[in-house]
Amino acid sequence: MESTLTARDRVGVQDFVLLENYTSEAAFIENLRRRFGEKLIYTYIGSVLVSVNPYKDLEIYSKAHMERYRGVSFYEISPHIYAVSDNTYRAMRTERRDQCILISGESGAGKTEASKKILQYYATTCPVTDHMSTIRDRLLQSNPVLEAFGNAKTLRNDNSSRFGKYMDVQFDFRGAPIGGHILNYLLEKSRVVHQNHGERNFHIFYQLLEGGEQDQLSKLGLERNAQKYHYLVKGCCPRVSSINDKNDWKTVRKALTVIGFHEEEVEDLLNIIASVLHLGNTQFGEGEDGETQITTEPQLTYLSKLLGVDGAALREALTHKKLTAKGEEMISPLSFEQAVAARDALAKAVYGRAFTWLVAKINQSLAFKGSSSVIGLLDIYGFEVFQHNSFEQFCINYCNEKLQQLFIKLTLKSEQEEYEAEGITWEPVKYFDNKIICDLVEEKHKGFISILDEECLRPGEPSDISFLEKLEDTLGGHAHFVTHKLANGKTRKAVGREEFRLIHYAGEVNYTVNGELANQSVNSITAGSVSEEPVPVACIETRRLIVAATQFKNSLAKLIEILMSKEPSYVRCIKPNEAKQSGRFDEALVRHQVKYLGLMENLRVRRAGFAYRRRYEAFLQRYKSLCPGTWPNWQGRLADGVATLVQHLGYKPEEYKLGKTKIFIRFPKTLFTTEDALEARRPALGCLTSWRGYRERAKRRRHAAEIIRKFIKGFIYRHYERCPENEYFLDHQRFSFLMTLVRNPPKSVLDKSWPVPPPSLTEMEQKVVASQIFQDQKDSYPQSVPKLFVASRLGRAHTLTDTLGTPLRRLYGVAVTKYDRRGYKARPRQLLLTSSFAVLVAEAKLKQRIDYATLRSISVSSLTDGFMVLHVPSEDNKQKSDVVLQCDHVIEVVTKLATMADKKNKVNISQDSIKFAVARGKEGVIDFTSGPELKVVKGKKGHLLVVSQETGEEDIIMRTVGLRKGG
Repeated sequence: MESTLTARDRVGVQDFVLLENYTSEAAFIENLRRRFGEKLIYTYIGSVLVSVNPYKDLEIYSKAHMERYRGVSFYEISPHIYAVSDNTYRAMRTERRDQCILISGESGAGKTEASKKILQYYATTCPVTDHMSTIRDRLLQSNPVLEAFGNAKTLRNDNSSRFGKYMDVQFDFRGAPIGGHILNYLLEKSRVVHQNHGERNFHIFYQLLEGGEQDQLSKLGLERNAQKYHYLVKGCCPRVSSINDKNDWKTVRKALTVIGFHEEEVEDLLNIIASVLHLGNTQFGEGEDGETQITTEPQLTYLSKLLGVDGAALREALTHKKLTAKGEEMISPLSFEQAVAARDALAKAVYGRAFTWLVAKINQSLAFKGSSSVIGLLDIYGFEVFQHNSFEQFCINYCNEKLQQLFIKLTLKSEQEEYEAEGITWEPVKYFDNKIICDLVEEKHKGFISILDEECLRPGEPSDISFLEKLEDTLGGHAHFVTHKLANGKTRKAVGREEFRLIHYAGEVNYTVNGELANQSVNSITAGSVSEEPVPVACIETRRLIVAATQFKNSLAKLIEILMSKEPSYVRCIKPNEAKQSGRFDEALVRHQVKYLGLMENLRVRRAGFAYRRRYEAFLQRYKSLCPGTWPNWQGRLADGVATLVQHLGYKPEEYKLGKTKIFIRFPKTLFTTEDALEARRPALGCLTSWRGYRERAKRRRHAAEIIRKFIKGFIYRHYERCPENEYFLDHQRFSFLMTLVRNPPKSVLDKSWPVPPPSLTEMEQKVVASQIFQDQKDSYPQSVPKLFVASRLGRAHTLTDTLGTPLRRLYGVAVTKYDRRGYKARPRQLLLTSSFAVLVAEAKLKQRIDYATLRSISVSSLTDGFMVLHVPSEDNKQKSDVVLQCDHVIEVVTKLATMADKKNKVNISQDSIKFAVARGKEGVIDFTSGPELKVVKGKKGHLLVVSQETGEEDIIMRTVGLRKGG
């Protein structure tokens, strides 16, 4: 946020909390308007993101933008949907608590796009493997499928979600997406059979007709012409210029494949879609005896085939109803109007069940069993008022009442918890509690839904008027409920005789009772004889029905429970105009949305105490240059540094409070004054920064020159043994070779085209041999892992030319201690390894030679001592029996010796003791034990006793975490 504070006069403030006149709705909307005019569509209210639909593509959603917001403090840069996405993701990972993002707003405000942007952010920035890539693709591809079956063109939006959606995205311990789950709420099924003028049915119908192959359409009994189907022309706009149904069909078909739908399942799904169109074209007429009958036989034939049901049973269900009186079942014919209503009810039920099955199938493809962290996305319909508000609109607005109640409750809770955590006194905030409205709808026995339940279930023929009368009897006198009968004066003229008015938190809405108690008797047909029908079209209900309002209330209660269990973030979407034009800002329309979204209420809660709060380190880092006592660096406690800074700036006691980890500033003008002081200070800081930059560049140049000198010197000494002059070059060689190998690995285990390693990597191959010999066998092995094997442990000047008569070309040399076979006297020696034999040398004199061909085996203990015994044939006159040696680099020495002598399988690791040949027919014994320090003494029975230093706790930990595996 601080990064653009100085631009506040041109584009307003990017956090409404910093509005000076924060109680003014006009000031709030003016700030939105100014930012919208500058294409700044995002603004904060504290941690709440307000998003205004630009109705145009903005260049702010690239991968580069995603990286810009990745891992950055929430207020460090300008508001964005990516900032909310990243902040939520990091909170999930660091706090180990499930999160949720609540996206709300009316149709056309950009909720669905906001949800897509969040999913795309996670898909792009989160770690992913091949398996997780599949899950990621399925998560993304679920969007076009759900939009096809659940979205439609309305007067307010060409791609309006006509259902509520809550999606859980699951992440593993590394933060990678591993699964998901979708809950859907209140699909607008009435759209299947009726659309207002200028609106369309769900996208999938038009996509199928425009994009489906001709053979497929013929099989379904369909024509490539939406004008032919009654359910698709009620709104008089089967084609929309902004929608390409043919291309969208291709996208949906591909998405269904990615999600994992089998061809048979897709076929069954399309059968359902086609059956709805045929139901819409099913017509009724009057028979010879005045009874209602079906007059379109082809549609009935197609329906029975596509739904897998008996044609006669279907005809009976559409033209007759079953009644039960005194335990006896009676069948009576339906009137023409009743038959049409039954047909439409069946179409809605079939489509609703198909949508439910579709969501279940998507969930099945995204399912992950096991523990995970979760980020929930709630894309829910906003509060809306139409000229004709039906039962479905009542449910939508009731949902918004519940979410507004939750929103204010959680906002108050989080504010109060932050104040308490920081030790700041909380001042109670007055706000409108819409619990009174929620109770009016859902209270047991006397709430709207309970009355509707009771009226639907009572004996006799309930009617819409009787339901309205029951509402008046029970709710009459309630401050938020009015009917034509109960009203007076001007209000009576505005409420129809078949309407009731609820005074919501966001405004007054008239709802019609027409159709609330639509005939419930024609409610089912059998699913046919096919037992594996994936979409059960309907089922015969003999038990009492639970009306849709109660079902919705129960599912909404579960949703609230889910949201309460998570840490919430909020995105509030606003539609700037009804015409969907870019750059146009309708203040009256925006003011209505600001009201019902509760934005002013949220701002009042956020500003109840302090306008600005920031952690000490962030505040001090930004403003430390304004105080000599904190510039250039503060070395003491952060709280003391901030106290020193604000005292120097002249903050008055009533302007701020210091919490445990944050500073709280009450008035925006205090912050703006501080920011202005920082602006005035910037030129001087710029000069200082330039000088520091120059010094830093000079330092980097000196460092670069030093590296180049090291490299050149290393190249000159590259053929020498490892030494200070060449170690940088050799390490660079090693690193370059390994990186080349990583980038170009062999294609198979039989591929022999491995690159030849440089000589400096020979010891890496020996490390692999050491791992094979000593891993999990010798206690000193873990400590040897991080230490490089070297070409030699002796200086380059040593030679044995005089002793042997010819120059000795040794490959490795190391200092050792040799123990006499009798008396165990310790004598310093040098062990030299050549290509075909090893020699022991003392003061340039050869003491013993061991040919590799005669070396029988090598023995070491399992402890941390450096002893080794070289076993040679005692009957060989050229040898002096076995050799007992001690060395500080026993792992390295044994590995090199075993490799040169080709005795890697002849290394014995003993637990307690090693026997060795002293002379012909005689044996010596070395006993091994552990103690606080290394000791070598002559023990009982003439044995040599070696006390190894005990393995410490650090070594044990190293072994436990597997560091030894790198040997």
